[in-house]
Amino acid sequence: MLDSVIAYVQSADPVAIYFFLFLIAFLKNFFPVVPFDAPIAFTGYMLVYKKLSIVLTIMSPSLGSTLGFMVIYLISRKFGMKLYASDITLKPPRWGERIHRVFPPAEMDFIRKRFAAHGYLAVLANRFLLGSRSFISPVTGLMHLNAFLVFLAAGISAAVWNILLVYGGYLLGQHWQNIGEFVIMYSVPVTALFVVVMTFAVIKYRKERKDQKW
Repeated sequence: MLDSVIAYVQSADPVAIYFFLFLIAFLKNFFPVVPFDAPIAFTGYMLVYKKLSIVLTIMSPSLGSTLGFMVIYLISRKFGMKLYASDITLKPPRWGERIHRVFPPAEMDFIRKRFAAHGYLAVLANRFLLGSRSFISPVTGLMHLNAFLVFLAAGISAAVWNILLVYGGYLLGQHWQNIGEFVIMYSVPVTALFVVVMTFAVIKYRKERKDQKW
């Protein structure tokens, strides 16, 4: 499949390539295990051989990634309103019972206030977080984070990530396939730092809840 995608990028006209980059970045939000980042890195390599705008090469996948993130965020936000309706007499749907076990309705307001800042931080770093990208967008919707700030943070994260992919593909040249090793240098420390921050936040949260019960 990847070979066919690469062949398409080599032969397509610039406008089709920009749309293609937008589309695969959009779909990456829904199919995180598919290696959609590779064609973006390959496009960086192709900048030397095709008349492509480096700005549009970066902007098109960044916009696609951001809009895909926001679609999941809005869907999760809508379902979240059903799960945590102000009318407590309403019975949640069956699929919501498991979510209530993780995020109890009685504590949801406190959780939202306590983790709001960390939620925006997660969105800002989401493209660099290993194994958690597809988890962050629905959680931000569930937490009802501000839509504009989520859009802004997701856009910045996507833009920085795609700059690295395009620059990495250009820098690696014929060895663009090694882009994974290139971006892992950035993903690992960001992921480690985020895990440390969230670990301390959860410990502090649990301590606060324990103190309130006493």
